[in-house]
Amino acid sequence: MKDFLYKTLSVAAVMISLFSCQEDAELHTEVTPVNALYSPENNAFMNLGAQSSAIFEWEAAKAADNGVVLYDVVFDTEDGDFSDPVYLLPSDGRGLQRRLSLPFSELNKIAQMAGIQPDAVGKLQWSVQSSKGVNVQPLIDIRTIEVARPAGFPSPDELYLLGSATEAGEVLSDAILMKKTSANTFEAYTSLSEGAYHFASRNTGDPDTFYIDEEKLRADGETEYSGDQKVVRIRVDFSNGTTEITEISKVELWFAPNDVFLTDLPYEANGTWSVTDLPIEFRQEDWGRDERYKFRFTTKDAEGNETEEWFGSTNGDNQRPTESTGPAYWYMVPVSNDRWSNSYKFATEVDNASADISVIFNAEVSNYTHTVSVD
Repeated sequence: MKDFLYKTLSVAAVMISLFSCQEDAELHTEVTPVNALYSPENNAFMNLGAQSSAIFEWEAAKAADNGVVLYDVVFDTEDGDFSDPVYLLPSDGRGLQRRLSLPFSELNKIAQMAGIQPDAVGKLQWSVQSSKGVNVQPLIDIRTIEVARPAGFPSPDELYLLGSATEAGEVLSDAILMKKTSANTFEAYTSLSEGAYHFASRNTGDPDTFYIDEEKLRADGETEYSGDQKVVRIRVDFSNGTTEITEISKVELWFAPNDVFLTDLPYEANGTWSVTDLPIEFRQEDWGRDERYKFRFTTKDAEGNETEEWFGSTNGDNQRPTESTGPAYWYMVPVSNDRWSNSYKFATEVDNASADISVIFNAEVSNYTHTVSVD
């Protein structure tokens, strides 16, 4: 009998202890929702192109155990219901403070996620949810802010070109890496044929994508191209969201001693123009044999207007290259149309021989360059 009573009391004590622990656990996770948002005011307007920050503030929630409360600020599209919010981030102080200071640059990224295009005005909803890390409370007060996005995007580290209109096709892993020409700009020399194309921030996973809409850079779409296949230079500037497409109608080899163009270099692929077995003969002068050369690109804008772009050496004058000449000798940079300045010199063995010449303007080389070889 005593054993039975002891066991009964023990079980009762355990049950009381478990119930008490459950009550304590519930007490430690119970908080009230955030009932009121303070700032910014509803429908406040923010120009995200300014160097400033948005300050979000709200009424305190209360914890049943008088302990700390954690806050998350939640953003959604203008017509969203917060079931799948665009963005969520903790308040200042790793979620402990009743305010969030958010730079306009970060708010610009959130606006992009919400589908608001650069150089456009749109609205975001925001609210604050409270919790103890669990038992997240429902949103009570919801406000709207109106934002004007600057004409640009945060620049990715890399940019790729792909699509049915491109040389790479539609497979992301095969996309063409564009050359990064500054912190915010990229370019590619390539060809386009009938189809569609777009840009991607990387060639794996789920990249950010961009397209061209009347020379403006836009997010999440494709650009349709119709017409004959043509070689183009595509430039993208993320700082102001602008693009430029220029047709490269011709690449020619200029031979300064004879004041003539020796040949066109046909376009192959991957930003490369090449000619093979081209006879080269230096010009005999009183002082020796002259071998100077450089290149001319002929470009064409959308209206069909042609412009010359000359490319030559970084040096005003050069010596003939040898086997020990470094790769920088062959680099191609914009130069003037002066007959002689910034010309290269063919190697001695090119004289009275047939040469293979390639101009290479792609991201696989550290600098735009060219090669000259003889059998």
